Amino acid sequence: MDAVVLSCEHGGNEVPPEYRSYFRDAEQVLASHRGWDPGSLEMAGAFQRSTGAPLVTAKVSRLVVELNRSLGHASLFSEFTRDLSANQKQAILAQYYTPYRIQVEKAIAESYDAERRVIHLSLHTFTPELNGEVRTAEIGLLYDPRRPGEKSFCAAWRARLLALRPDMRVRLNYPYLGKADGLTTSLRKKYTVEQYVGVELEVNQRLVADTDLWRALIADLAQTFLTGVRRPMSEF
Repeated sequence: MDAVVLSCEHGGNEVPPEYRSYFRDAEQVLASHRGWDPGSLEMAGAFQRSTGAPLVTAKVSRLVVELNRSLGHASLFSEFTRDLSANQKQAILAQYYTPYRIQVEKAIAESYDAERRVIHLSLHTFTPELNGEVRTAEIGLLYDPRRPGEKSFCAAWRARLLALRPDMRVRLNYPYLGKADGLTTSLRKKYTVEQYVGVELEVNQRLVADTDLWRALIADLAQTFLTGVRRPMSEF
């Protein structure tokens, strides 16, 4: 059985007290998909209970610092924080960004060995509409197509989801590309295909508002994920 590490980069929209003055009148944007991934923290908790895997979460808003972007990326800091002084930015990185990355890497390093790889699942939700374009999926599974283990894991997971929930549109590498800049992309550079499988789960935020539907869906997502984790590596 593969080892599992879970992470949730956008679990909250908190702004630390020392930076709140830079977010005056920003309540609306903080509450939107730009501030966080609504539902992602609850979903991550369901996966943790199902798998018993280590879970690393963040509640600081992505508008303070974007934990899912590399150092130096244009989106690392938002319009609210990009004009802060170099010292202030370094303080944010030291307090929020670097510790988060270290926690995820530590969990991965402690989980894999010669007998098993690590499946790292990064859990997200996405806005139903972006820049006037309505997203045409309920669920997205993101991976790097150059890594066969990731491709086969996601294809098999998609098949299980469609069999269980034929009402759901499940797409691969949608609404984003799994090989784009992000936490999983950076970790692929540190671990071989035999050691690391990086997958991002994206779920449409339209589903979060219906509490009963949402809880049933995330239970099904966790169940079908765990089925894949339990399959022998030779089957991928």
